[in-house]
Amino acid sequence: MTALCDFLKLNEIEYFKDEPMSRHTSFRIGGPADYFILPDSKEKLAGIIEFCKNENISFTVIGKGSNLLVSDKGIEGAVLCTSNLNSIILKDNNRIVAEAGVSLASLCSFAKENGLTGLEFAYGIPGSVGGAMVMNAGAYSGEMKDVAVKTTVLDNKGNMLDIVGKDMRLSYRNSIFKAQNLTVLSSEFLLKPDKKEEICARMDDFLSRRKSKQPLEYPSAGSVFKRPEGYFAGALIEENNLKGVSVGGAQVSEKHAGFIINKNAATCSDVKTLIVKIQDKILKNNGVKLETELIFKGRE
Repeated sequence: MTALCDFLKLNEIEYFKDEPMSRHTSFRIGGPADYFILPDSKEKLAGIIEFCKNENISFTVIGKGSNLLVSDKGIEGAVLCTSNLNSIILKDNNRIVAEAGVSLASLCSFAKENGLTGLEFAYGIPGSVGGAMVMNAGAYSGEMKDVAVKTTVLDNKGNMLDIVGKDMRLSYRNSIFKAQNLTVLSSEFLLKPDKKEEICARMDDFLSRRKSKQPLEYPSAGSVFKRPEGYFAGALIEENNLKGVSVGGAQVSEKHAGFIINKNAATCSDVKTLIVKIQDKILKNNGVKLETELIFKGRE
């Protein structure tokens, strides 16, 4: 890995060795990454990925870590964080282009300041543009697919290319980016003009609803399970008297049963064990197989 250090220094790319991933996930869980790297341009990100492939160094690309559960043993190789890819511009009167590391809060606020509506649903989702596109993030009857028109990605051969419209294959918590393991670099959103005060009112309303219904006072990764067809995961969990159930420091939220919270120094193992406990009980009692929205990363 000495060669990686030399490459990063030569290209003036910020990095940290043995960096605890608990500092970089909304769950506040995760052991150390061998290398935690913060490129500040698309070109540098592409260059690191190419270097890692050529040197057979495993790598993981993350945004704000809001949908990640990282192993207590950490992540082998390089973690490439997009948080410094944070450019956001108004392309014309109703189009915004944002790099992968831009937070959804910043994207929504930028749209509001420019009198553009369509992204209010995303206000309060604690993720980045890149992660939101990979998972087709959504809430309150809105999804990224409603407003995203083009995404620039790095493909598996190191080429930068644009994927447009339906070719992004945005569906419930899925996308071509997820299916083909593409690295999102930036996305373009087509919005509609509206009055700032009305946009602001909707954003405030959605955020208020989140605060009243979700356990935002604790570290979590949002909704743990995908919505099973014909059911709601949170309702199933509550019906099975699993609200408040704990394993170690991890607990099913008493405020919203669809959330697992890090109540007291929870480990990845705590969360995984609790997830299996929930899945087993609901499969036994309801015949429903719950699938996780969470993405697991790191050493087994």
